Amino acid sequence: MKYDIVLAGVGGQGVLAGAAIIAETARRDGLFVKQGEVHGMSQRGGAVSANLRISDEPIESDLIPRGTAAMIWSLDPVEGLRWLEYLATDGILVTSSDPFVNVDDYPDIDAVLDAVRRLPHRLVVPTDALAREAGSGHASNVVLIGAASALLPVVEEALRRAVADFFACKGEKVVGINLRAFELGRQAAAGVATPA
Repeated sequence: MKYDIVLAGVGGQGVLAGAAIIAETARRDGLFVKQGEVHGMSQRGGAVSANLRISDEPIESDLIPRGTAAMIWSLDPVEGLRWLEYLATDGILVTSSDPFVNVDDYPDIDAVLDAVRRLPHRLVVPTDALAREAGSGHASNVVLIGAASALLPVVEEALRRAVADFFACKGEKVVGINLRAFELGRQAAAGVATPA
C-alpha cells in the first residue's frame, strides 16, 4: 500500500499542523511515513505545502512525483488547483470552498470553484462555516481532516485521537472544538456524493 498526499494552503491556515496530525496517525497505525514541507513566505500569507507519503513498506524519498498523488488536500481552492499536476488520474482533490484572499488579484472565486467542480474526483467542503459552527474559525484545517478521513489509509479512531493529542496542550475546550470540527467535516463529506 502506498498513499501520497500533497497538502496545500496559505501561511497561517494550519497546513503543516494538518500534515503532522495525519502523519502521526499513520505512525501510530504502524505505517511508514515521510514528510517534506515548503514554508515559503508563510508568515506573510504566502503559499505553504507539504508532501506526505504513507506506506506499509519503507519509503525512500519524501518527494511525490508528478501524477502520482492519491490526494491533494487544500485549505484554499486556488492552492488546490495549483498542485493538480501532482494528482494521479484516479486521485481526489479535497478542498475548502472558501478562498483565502490575500492578494489584490485573487482569481474570481466562482471561476475557481467551477474549475474544481469540473474535476472527476473532488470533495468541496465549506470549512470556514463548519469551523465557526464547531466553535473556532481557526479549526478549518481539522474540518478538512475530518472530511478527508474516510479516504485516508488510517484508522478513523486513531485519527480522532491524534487530533485530541495534538491540541491537548491548549486545554479541554480547544480539544473539544477540534473534535467537533473533525466530526462536522466527516458529516459534510458523508453528505456529498463523490466519484470513486
